[in-house]
Amino acid sequence: MKHLFSLVLLFATVITYAQGPNAQKTDPKKVKITGAVVDDETGDPLEYATLILQSVKDPSIVTGGITDEQGKFNVTADAGMYHIKVEFLSYKTYTLNNQDLSSSRDLGIIKLALDVEQLDAVVITAEKTTVQLRLDKKIYNVGKDLTVKGGSVTDVLNNVPSVDVDVEGAISLRGNESVKILINGKPSALSGLDNAALKSLPADAIERIEVVTNPSARYDAEGTAGILNIILKQSKTAGLNGSVSATVGDPEQYAGSANINLRRDKFNLYTNLSYRDRTGPGNAFYENQYLDEDGNPSSFENEYREYTRSSKSYNANIGFEYFIDETSSITNSVLYRNSNGLDLAEVNFFNFDGNMTPTIERQRTTNEDDDEETVQYSLNYEKRFNEDGNKLTVDYQYSRSDELENASIEEVVSGSTTNSPLERTITDNNQIKQLVQLDYVLPFGKDFASQFEAGYRGNFNNYTTDYDFGQEIGGTFNSDPNFSNTLFFNETVNAAYVQLGTKIDKFSILGGIRVEDTDIEIELAETNDINTKKYTNWFPSVFLGYELSEMEQFTVSYSKRLRRPGSWFINPFPSRSSNTNLFYGNPDLDPTFTDAYDLGYLKRWDKVLFNISGYYNHSTGVFQFITQETGEFVSISDPSNPGTSVEIPVQARTPINLATESRYGLDITSTYTPMRNWRFSLNLNLYQQNVEGEHSYTNFQNQVITQVFDADNFSWFSKFSAKIPLPAKIDFQTNLTYRGPSENAQTIRKGMFGSDLALSKDLLNDKATLSLSVNDIFNTRKRISESTTENIISNSEFQWRQRSASLTFTYRFNQQKNQRSKGEMKDNGGDMEMQG
Repeated sequence: MKHLFSLVLLFATVITYAQGPNAQKTDPKKVKITGAVVDDETGDPLEYATLILQSVKDPSIVTGGITDEQGKFNVTADAGMYHIKVEFLSYKTYTLNNQDLSSSRDLGIIKLALDVEQLDAVVITAEKTTVQLRLDKKIYNVGKDLTVKGGSVTDVLNNVPSVDVDVEGAISLRGNESVKILINGKPSALSGLDNAALKSLPADAIERIEVVTNPSARYDAEGTAGILNIILKQSKTAGLNGSVSATVGDPEQYAGSANINLRRDKFNLYTNLSYRDRTGPGNAFYENQYLDEDGNPSSFENEYREYTRSSKSYNANIGFEYFIDETSSITNSVLYRNSNGLDLAEVNFFNFDGNMTPTIERQRTTNEDDDEETVQYSLNYEKRFNEDGNKLTVDYQYSRSDELENASIEEVVSGSTTNSPLERTITDNNQIKQLVQLDYVLPFGKDFASQFEAGYRGNFNNYTTDYDFGQEIGGTFNSDPNFSNTLFFNETVNAAYVQLGTKIDKFSILGGIRVEDTDIEIELAETNDINTKKYTNWFPSVFLGYELSEMEQFTVSYSKRLRRPGSWFINPFPSRSSNTNLFYGNPDLDPTFTDAYDLGYLKRWDKVLFNISGYYNHSTGVFQFITQETGEFVSISDPSNPGTSVEIPVQARTPINLATESRYGLDITSTYTPMRNWRFSLNLNLYQQNVEGEHSYTNFQNQVITQVFDADNFSWFSKFSAKIPLPAKIDFQTNLTYRGPSENAQTIRKGMFGSDLALSKDLLNDKATLSLSVNDIFNTRKRISESTTENIISNSEFQWRQRSASLTFTYRFNQQKNQRSKGEMKDNGGDMEMQG
């Protein structure tokens, strides 16, 4: 309250003074007061600290200003005698009385110490999820977002504007799935293997999400859509503090998490712990129509799937930061994750001839055990050479992930007196990743308005996938050498960058260039297939910003990006839950290259924020999933006609470097906050996608088919969120999402609607919170599509997880509700802080 009162007093007196008699006199001499405000303990800059200058001669005359993101202030005032104060919430006030400011003066570095008594009493009322716009990224601070209580990081991402998480957990940005996921600014083992690993990170562990739609040269060039950087919580408040939470839900789910932090003068110990036990029912169907050479139906197959997924996971992230001295620190952290799951898929097949007369019914049941263990060690060293941002950081990271999938597949043909042999697939995945990174930052020039950056990053990745397929007869497993193989994938990426930025009056510019040298070797051991790829590429970037005022800003940017195929895309071993609808990867994929352009405009009023971005991406070598006939058949004996069988063609879905793509669109975000604890926000993304490409293959009739994949597709998606207070101090929030219909040369997808709601009540003098959330209220998050190839028409529907409800209890100790750490951005009464 003291901080807020100072700001009100500052602006009120400045206005009064400007309108008083002194305004008619000759302008007095002007002087500049400069300096910087930092935390006394850590040396971190304190953004939005308040500098107050009160005239000694006339105490009613008050002027001053606030610090920027580097903790610096630059204030112009009339020459004279002043009392000087520097204030920041939860810190002791710094005071200099009777100061002669007859000429410009640099107050130097002002260090503020924590006010423990004030900290114990303060309750932060800024509960909104805030947004900050920087020259090269947007920052979404995860506030009191009720719908993600008890959820995971993917639930948080699905609430971030411009980001979408589909029914299978695939993450896209502005409709593009080529997104690079970072945790604390670096690749993580949690985002390496699959989406399930990322889901093990609880929402309560997240501090903020940085959305980098057009990354600068300092970032890894991977991700043609951009980068999502997940920042985990790490309190900088002295003493022991934290929170614990527990969740129960339906379908059956149990979860618990703890975020604990212990800070002393020389060290900071923090940990994020979580446990999840979850069951996820899902379903799907495929209705396939097979055509003869004249285009008439020759047969039909309907495939209905029921999924039951059960998983248990443990996640622990423990870090220890040691402050060597006032200018340097070293941090060691260890992440450990262990999970095991049991997935049951029951697939019922109904086959018909060309006249829709039933022929064969069969059931295929897959039981899969999945055990995974991940260990990651991270080392960080930071050296600050001065208080102006000149620093060096060095990072090393090592991670190892081991995953074993053991699936048994049983098929029963209705009416048959003999059972098909039991099929087995054993997939052993091993992944070792190492990262070495150095970054150097040097501010320079007048008021250090310019900044030079340079750095190096080395990524060294090794994947091994041992795939074994065969039949179990009489308890003996017989491996099939036609399908079994071992994949070795080794990737080395060495990168370096330089970047230079400056701010001149209202203009900001940031330019840089990055070079990446990639060396890849792929080997299939049993067949002795070896494929190597080497390429060196340059990735320039440039960003321009112009501030019309503190409430209005333009940005324009360009960057070159690439998309490397991940292990999931290159793994050539097929899924076997269905033996007529297969999926497998392609080890011969090349990267996709993209030129990305972005033009943004931001306007803020008292209670309204409006942000619009126009973007254009041009990509070459785009890899997409296509569906095609493999030329193989599944032969099934017909019990009703002994000695005869039904031949069913096999179709497969696989990625290829298909085409050139142009994508352009508008991304609009608007937020309205009519009063405290009320918030309405709308995000709308409209885009046009033009694809040009063709692909040739041999179908099951031994015909060479060349299919043109040219497509013009307009689509859109939107998000609406409303948060309002209800009687009895209950908070209510609802989120609505809609993904518009889309199509390409093979597939038409229908639109998809989803809705969530949540209620929350604070208890125990605001030390605890009870939240109830319901996801997908109307059970409508289903992917419905129609795919057409030369000889097959397929209609499908897929629902990864049905409607769910959860109840979460959170208890905070030694911290107030929504307590922020030092250096966190102050809400300042709005949902957007503009920074150049």
